[in-house]
Amino acid sequence: MYKTYEMELGGRTLKVDIDRVGKQANGCAFMHYGDTVVLSTATASEKPREGIDFFPLSVEFEEKMYAVGKIPGGFNKREGKASENAVLTSRVIDRPMRPLFPKDYRNDVTLNNMVMSVDPACRPEIVAMLGAAIATCISDIPFDGPCAMTQMGLVDGELVVNPSQEQWKKGDLNLTVASTREKVIMIEAGANEVPEARMIEAIYKAHEINQTIIAFIDKIVAECGKPKHEYTSCAIPEEMFEEIKRIVPPQEMEVAVFTDDKQTREGNIRAITGKLEEAFAENEEWLAILGEAVYQYEKKTVRKMILKDHKRPDGREITQIRPLAAEVDIIPRVHGSAMFTRGQTQICNVCTLAPLSEAQRIDGLDENEVSKRYMHHYNFPSYSVGETKPSRGPGRREIGHGALAERALIPVLPSEEEFPYTIRTVSETFESNGSTSMASTCASCMSLMAAGVPIRKMVAGISCGLVTGDTDDDFVLLTDIQGLEDFFGDMDFKVTGTTEGITAIQMDIKIHGLTRPIVEGAIARCREARLFIMDNCMKPAISAPRAEVGPYAPKIISIQIDPEKIGDVVGQRGKTINEIIARTGVKIDITDDGNVSVCGTDKEMMDKAVDMVKTIVTDFEAGQIFQGKVVSIKEFGAFLEFAPGKEGMVHISKIARERINRVEDVLTLGDVVTVVCLGKDKMGRISFSMKDVAQQVKKN
Repeated sequence: MYKTYEMELGGRTLKVDIDRVGKQANGCAFMHYGDTVVLSTATASEKPREGIDFFPLSVEFEEKMYAVGKIPGGFNKREGKASENAVLTSRVIDRPMRPLFPKDYRNDVTLNNMVMSVDPACRPEIVAMLGAAIATCISDIPFDGPCAMTQMGLVDGELVVNPSQEQWKKGDLNLTVASTREKVIMIEAGANEVPEARMIEAIYKAHEINQTIIAFIDKIVAECGKPKHEYTSCAIPEEMFEEIKRIVPPQEMEVAVFTDDKQTREGNIRAITGKLEEAFAENEEWLAILGEAVYQYEKKTVRKMILKDHKRPDGREITQIRPLAAEVDIIPRVHGSAMFTRGQTQICNVCTLAPLSEAQRIDGLDENEVSKRYMHHYNFPSYSVGETKPSRGPGRREIGHGALAERALIPVLPSEEEFPYTIRTVSETFESNGSTSMASTCASCMSLMAAGVPIRKMVAGISCGLVTGDTDDDFVLLTDIQGLEDFFGDMDFKVTGTTEGITAIQMDIKIHGLTRPIVEGAIARCREARLFIMDNCMKPAISAPRAEVGPYAPKIISIQIDPEKIGDVVGQRGKTINEIIARTGVKIDITDDGNVSVCGTDKEMMDKAVDMVKTIVTDFEAGQIFQGKVVSIKEFGAFLEFAPGKEGMVHISKIARERINRVEDVLTLGDVVTVVCLGKDKMGRISFSMKDVAQQVKKN
C-alpha cells in the first residue's frame, strides 16, 4: 500500500503519493496539484565519481507534450532537446538545493521531474520544484533539508500565491522564492518595475508560505523517510592544510591574491602551486588533491581579508564599482550596437530588427506562451577567460544568462502597435571577470536605444556579493563582485531595474540561506549601484532612444484593413500577395484583425506595395482615380490591371475624346494609364474611362 499526503496550498489541494511508483529510485514523489501531475525522483550512485573536485548534481525538467494533449512537431514526433523553459526550470530547482548537499559529497545525484499532465491553473514548474525537494528529503541521499518553494504573482495590485499560467503571463511579477526552515535560500524574479519595498513584501510572504510546506514535508519524512546513507568524504586532510601553511604562510598567500589583474593573480597562484608540487613530490596521495587544497586555501584567505579587514583582492572599497566605460555604434552596418565595460568584464551587444513574422514560435506546455517577439541571446566563448576549448553551442549557463537579461528589458519594450518589429539582441562576451549577465543587461539597453527601439526607460543591472562569518550578524556585502569574490564568496545577488523599480532578480548562494537584513541590504545596495551606472556611464554614451531606426534596418509601414478583405489581399493560394512581394521586394505580414505590415529597405517600393494593398481592398465607386497597366487588348476595349489580381476594362469609346477605330492606335500591351472609375458594367466588371481624366500614357 502507498501513502497519500495532502495540504491546501494557494487555494488548491497539493497531493503527494509515496511508494506508489518509482520504488527503485532512492526517493520518489508522485505529485498532484489540481490536475497537474509531475513524477519527481532522486537517485544517487553507490560510489563517488573519481577524479573530480565538485559535487556532480544533475537536475532535469522533462516536458512531455502528451501532458497538454499534443504530439511533438518535427519529423520523428518525439520530444527533442530540452526547451528553454525546461532548462531555466532545472536551474531554478538546482540553485536552492545544491548548497544543502554535503560539500565533500562526490556521488552522482540526478533529480528528474517528468511533467505528465498540465492544469493551466496549476503551473507544473512549482509542482516539480516541490517534488524534487520531497523526493530528496525522503531518500537516503545525504541532504540538509527540507527546503520549499513558492511562486508569487502580482495581478491588479494584489499578490497571488502560485498563480495560474495566465496570471503568470499577464501579471506584473513572476517571483519564485525557496526557503529553509529559517532563511530564504533562492530568489528568481521578473517584474514590471516593482518597487523595492513591494518586492521585499512579496519575498517574505512567499517565505511564510514556505514554512507551512516545510512542516508538511517534515510529516512525510517522519513517516516515510529513509536513513541517510554513509559516504566517502572527499575533504582535504587537516594535516595537509597545516603543511601547506608552513610552506606558504598566510601572508604570502595574501600577497598572491591581492591584485586587480586576474592574469597576475592566476600567475601568482600557479607559482605557489608549483612550489607545493615540488615539496610534495614524494606524496602521490597529496599531489592528487593539491589543486583543490590550494583552491580552498586561496578561498579562506580571500574570505578572511574581506570579513575581518574589509580588504578586497583588487583594493576596492566594499561599495565601490570597478572602472566603467560605454560606447555605442561600435559595429558598422548592424542595426544597433553597444559595448559596456566594467573592470575586466566586457560585453558587446548587437541588436537586429525584423518583421513580426520572424518572431520565435514556442511549442510548449503553456498555451499562453506561443511566440516570443524579443529574444536576448548570450555567448560565452572560452577566450573571454583566457582558456582554449571548442564551442559546442550554448549550455545551460548561457541560456540562463540570456534569459535573465531578456527578462530585465521586457518591461520597458514598446508594444507591437508602437513598434511593429521582432527584436533580437546578442551579447558577445569579450572578457569575463564576474557578472557578465549584468553587463549584458546594460549593453543590451544601450544597443536597443542605438537601434532606434523606443524603450520607455533605461535599465541597468549589478551584482552584490556576500561573505559571512560564524553568526548571522557577522557579514559583509560587496557591491559589484568580480569572479574571485563570486567563487569564494557566499552569494551572487543580481538585480536589474529602472529608476522606478526592479525588472529582474536572480540570487545564487552557497550557504544555507540569508537573513532578512542581508536580503534588504543587497536590494538597497543594488539600487544605489544601478542608478550610479546609468548616470555616470550609460547616459553619457546614449541618453535616449534614437528617433528612428538606422539606415540598414528594415523599415515598416503598418495599415489597417477590413478583416473581411484579408482574403482579397492574399488571393487564391497566396497568388495575389506573392505577386505584390515579387514586384516590390518587400515582406508583408497580415494579422487576423486586419493589421498589414509592409517591411523593406526601399521606401519607394514599400509605398508601392502599400498602394497596391489599399487598391485591392477599396470598395470601388464612381469618380475614383487609378493607375493601371494594359494587360489585354480586345476589339471592344482594353483590360487594365490596377493591382495584382485586380482588373477592369476601358471600353473603346472611353479611350480618347475623338473617335478611334482600333484600340491599338492608342494603346499597346504594358502601357500604364490613368483612369477614372465609372462603377460596374452590366456584366459586373469594373469599368474605367481614360478620356474623362487628364493623363499621360507611359509607354513600356
